[in-house]
Formats: sequence, structure tokens, C-alpha cells
Amino acid sequence: MDFAFDARTEELRAKLLAFMDEYVYPAEQVAHEQRARLASPWDTPRVVEELKAEARRQGLWNLFLPDAEHGAGLTNLQYAPLAEITGRSPQLAPTATNCAAPDTGNMEVLAQFADEGQKKQWLEPLLAGEIRSAFAMTEPDVASSDATNITTHIERDGDEYVVTGRKWYISGAMNPDCKIFIVMGKTDPDGEDIRRQQSMVLVPRDTPGVTVDRAMQVFGYEDHYHGGHAEVTFDHARVPVSNLIGEEGGGFAIAQARLGPGRIHHCMRLIGMAERAIELMCRRAVSREAFGKPLARQGVIHNWIADARVTVEQLRLLVLKTAWLMDTVGNKGAHTEIQAIKIATPRAVVDIIDRAIQLHGAGGVSQDFPLAELYAGARTLMIADGPDEVHQRSLARREIKKYL
Repeated sequence: MDFAFDARTEELRAKLLAFMDEYVYPAEQVAHEQRARLASPWDTPRVVEELKAEARRQGLWNLFLPDAEHGAGLTNLQYAPLAEITGRSPQLAPTATNCAAPDTGNMEVLAQFADEGQKKQWLEPLLAGEIRSAFAMTEPDVASSDATNITTHIERDGDEYVVTGRKWYISGAMNPDCKIFIVMGKTDPDGEDIRRQQSMVLVPRDTPGVTVDRAMQVFGYEDHYHGGHAEVTFDHARVPVSNLIGEEGGGFAIAQARLGPGRIHHCMRLIGMAERAIELMCRRAVSREAFGKPLARQGVIHNWIADARVTVEQLRLLVLKTAWLMDTVGNKGAHTEIQAIKIATPRAVVDIIDRAIQLHGAGGVSQDFPLAELYAGARTLMIADGPDEVHQRSLARREIKKYL
């Protein structure tokens, strides 16, 4: 693979870096202050809408979507360094550019698997940033790391599906602009093939029987910027049969297709978070003194910063290689690398942010620096998109199989 960015990527990187410096970083404190004055903590601060308008004006919009009809038409390799830049301000930049999860994954699902009516009703307003969405898969009563365990029922009744189940940590569901759920449940719970039991249906938020019960906290944070993580009950919620995405029994395959690009996006944003942590470490080290000399002259600080730089460079190369493989041989051909980045990146970034927190002392765990929120987000990604252990199990089995 060629390590140089192509002309299109370089152009977009320059525009995005300027957008971050001129608009996003200055908006971080403004957004915090505006949110404190909102009637509901889940409403969107005005400055976020202003950022979205500016990003769209500059053509920094829907960069994640490789489908040129609906998005920027970038390859995974072209988008990866852009996702890294937005990861430096994960609370604002992805939303500002309409590249925030879970909407990105949901738009990819709709672009690939939805029919024309579904695209018109839901994909188009999502692409325009007019509404938000949520992906309802994880359940509190089963080990959802094994997706075949899910117990939500999607039962056919004439021209309707009846959805019954309880989901939690449904990202984005607290946001009042979240208008649609993609719900994964079982249409054939007794089917022979456990990976053909599941289907996905579109369930509008205002469907009778849908209740957003409460916001789930993450290390004490409610993650207002991403619309929270809700517990949601589906109590015999009825939707038309036309709300089925793809075919009955196709839910597991759609979920796998959704998660591949999502892991690249998460890992590149994590690298951006690590870069922000390194920058904060360096600024702190040159501005504070302890035991008679600047922190920047303390040997242990040198080790932390050097190790962090080496780690980030290694991770970036692995993630870019994975993106290149996804573009050239497909997600299936990049299976090992996708799992490798999912295992390696959150773990390493958590360690880097942890050292940055240590260097900041009490300030590191406070609201005055972004480190505590960065840590919570990075640590959560060791669980989200499949716990590390699930990927380690699958990756090890593939390695061992070569010798059987």
C-alpha cells in the first residue's frame, strides 16, 4: 500500500483541520455553557446546529459514506484519516459533519439494504441531518455479545410485525430528534440455523408500545452530545410488514455488514482521541513544575510521551492497512485485521489517556479538561461493537485453524 494520502484526502484533511481550529475547538466550551441553560439536557445546543451548517457549507458532510450517490464517495482508506481528525473532539466534530454513530451505521444499513420507500422516508432526512436514529440490539437480560442470544420477538400478524422486547444502551435514543429505531429481534426463534433467526425492522419512535424508559449512564456521564444511551421497551409495538429491512432471517448478516466499517470509524476516532491526549500531556508538561523542575524534565514523563507516540504510530499503520484491505479485498478478506484493530486500539488508547489524566492530577478527572470524557468513551469501546474477548476468541481460532 502507498503511505501517501491522495490529492482528495489531502484537500479534505486541510479543510477539516482548518474547520476544527476555527470552529470546533472554540465551540467546545460554548456548547457546554449553552447546554447548562437548555430546558432539557437532551436538546441540542444552538452552536452544534451552527457547526453543522458551516460543515455542510464547506462540503465536510457525510464523509463516511462510500456511496457517491448519497455521501462523499470516499474509500475506507480515504475516510480513515478524516475520522481521526474528528476524533480529537468526539463530542462535537462527528455530529457537526454528520458522521456520528449510531447514525453512520444506520445510514449504511439503509443505503445497502433498504428499499426505495424506506430510503425516501428515513435515509434522506438522516443524510440531511434533519433527524437522528438509534440501533436497538443490546439487551439487559442476555449476554448480547453473542447476538444469537437476543430475545426480542418480531412476530408476523397479517400485514404487520409485532415487536416485543427490552433493549438497553441504545445510543442516541434520548435525543428528541431521534425519530427511528432499527430493531433487531427474532422472527424465527426456533429456526435450525441460529444465524437465520434474526431480522431487522424499522420502528418509528412514536409507534404505540415504544417507551424510552431511562437514560443509562457511562461512568457517571449521560453523554448528552450523542443523545444518551437509553433503555427502551417495545410492548407489542406494531409496524407494517413493509418496515422489514432486507429479508426475514437476514438480520445477523446485516449486523455484521454494519459493524465492519463502524469499527474502522471508531478506531480512527480513538487515534484522534489519543493524539489530543498527547497534545494535552505535552502542554501540561511544559507549563507545570514539581520538585524543583518542569514536568517536561521528569524522566517518567519522557517515557510516557515517547511510548504514547510509538503506540499511536503503530496503531495508525494497522488501522490504515485494515482500511486498505477492506477497499481491496472486502470486509471478509480483512476479517483478521478488523478484529485486530478492535482489540488493540481501545486498549492502547485507554492507557494513553490514563497517563494524561495522571499528568493532570485532579484536573484530569475534572470537567475542566476533556480527558475524563475521553477516557469514558475509549473504555466503553472495549465493550461496544463486541467485547475484546469475543474478537480475541474468533481471531485465535482463525490462527489455530491454519495448523489443523
